[in-house]
This record gives sequence, structure tokens and C-alpha cells, in this order.
Amino acid sequence: MGTALVTGATSGIGLELVWQLAAARHDLVLVARDHQRLAVLAEDLYQVAGVGAQVLPADLSTAQGRQKVAQRLLRTGATGARSARGPRTAQEVARRPVDLLVNNAGFGLGQAFVGGDVDRERRALEVMVGAVMELSHAALPGMVERGHGAVLNIASLASLTAMGTYAAHKAWVRTFTEGLATELKGTGVSATVVCPGLTRTEFHERAHMEDVWPSLVWTDSQEVARQALDAVRRGQVICTPTLRYQAAAALLRLSPRWLVRRVAGHASSATRY
Repeated sequence: MGTALVTGATSGIGLELVWQLAAARHDLVLVARDHQRLAVLAEDLYQVAGVGAQVLPADLSTAQGRQKVAQRLLRTGATGARSARGPRTAQEVARRPVDLLVNNAGFGLGQAFVGGDVDRERRALEVMVGAVMELSHAALPGMVERGHGAVLNIASLASLTAMGTYAAHKAWVRTFTEGLATELKGTGVSATVVCPGLTRTEFHERAHMEDVWPSLVWTDSQEVARQALDAVRRGQVICTPTLRYQAAAALLRLSPRWLVRRVAGHASSATRY
């Protein structure tokens, strides 16, 4: 049992990770922009799963939002055993150090780079790159000092493609995590990056992407979350859920980049893994 902080906690892969962590008896620090959705989720976790949850509304595209979450990650304190009387309160969870940081928050660009809104590009960069870097930087010193902990970063199979700035952001996350894993070796702290393919989430439903891609290519968020958390427990650095996407990743790595650019180099307005 420990305490996990999950960004992008109210939908998609993040929400599934939250419930699977709760099933494993972890308390949660829930980060997203929508305070109301966070509050409902925290109450559900308390009543249904019997775990404590702290609500931390924050917009990670802003410096203020990132600093708010970073300050929570800097907090230290006794881990302690779960009280026999039941789940911890939000106030009790807020006093505990974070044992697992999950950088899951995403950003749907919905535009091509050329001719697109550069302010939107900056916001996407801050959410998918800046926040991953800053929150990891805040969390890791305490984990190393305590001698245990983990960072789980959500990237994408798109990190091996040439699908515009989204793919570039996810490629950074993948490489960054590999570098962290090397630096953390022997500390008792691990770093894992999960690179899912197309996964059923609210984002894809809103973009009607399930009408574009055949059902065979879709992966359930439940399976992605399960394999990601299993990889964290094993200390595995790179996790690509499902055999078909592991095969696709191997093909992308082995293919010449001119072919990757030709086949997977167009960033459509709806593309987001």
C-alpha cells in the first residue's frame, strides 16, 4: 500500500489507472482541471474502493498549475500503515509522501502545425513535456532519499512515428524515461514508460475516431492500465501493451525512416494515441 499521484485522473487511461491502483489499496492524489469531476471520483473511491483520495485541481498547461502539483510532490512525511478504522481522509492523504507518480495528462492538439495556433502548440508542449519534466524533478529526490518509489510516464506508439508535434512530445517522454531509468539504477526507484496504440477513451469518442479505424486496432484502457502497472511492479522500463502493438513497434523500429515518414508521417487533426 502506498500513495499514488495521477495526472489526467478523470478520464481514459488515467481513470482506469486510478481504479486499478485503488483496487491494490493505494491512496490517491487526483489531478485534473475539473474540480467537480475530481470530487465525485474521490467520493466514489472512498465509498466503493475504501481508499482515501486528495483532490488537486490544476491546469498543467500553466506554470501556476504545474507549481501547485510540484509542491504537493515535494511533501514528505511518514508513510504509516492504513488505519484499522477504514480509509484515510483527504487530509490524511495530503500529509503523505507520494510513492508513485503517474504522468498521464494529455492534450488533443486538433490541428496541423503549419498554419496552426502556436499558443495551442505551447500549451500542448507544457502539458505533455514540461509537466512530465517538472513533476518528475519534484518527486524523485524524495523517492531516492526514502529508497523506494516509481515514476510511470504515459507516452504512445506514436513516439516511433513522424506524426507531427504530438509524436515529437511522446518521443521526448520515451527517451526522457529511459534516461531516468539509467540515472536511478541502484536507488530503489524505477522509471517506466508505457507506449499504447489506439486505446478507447473519451477523447477518441468525442473525435469519432472509432468510426475511422476498424475495431481490431483498438485496445481497452483497462488492459493498457493493467499492463502498465505490471511493468512498474517488475521495474520494466518500456512497456508496449498488446502483442499486435509490440509487433507494430518492432516494425517501426526496423523500418527505414523514409518509409516511416511516408506511411506514418501525416498528423491528421484527429490523431492522438
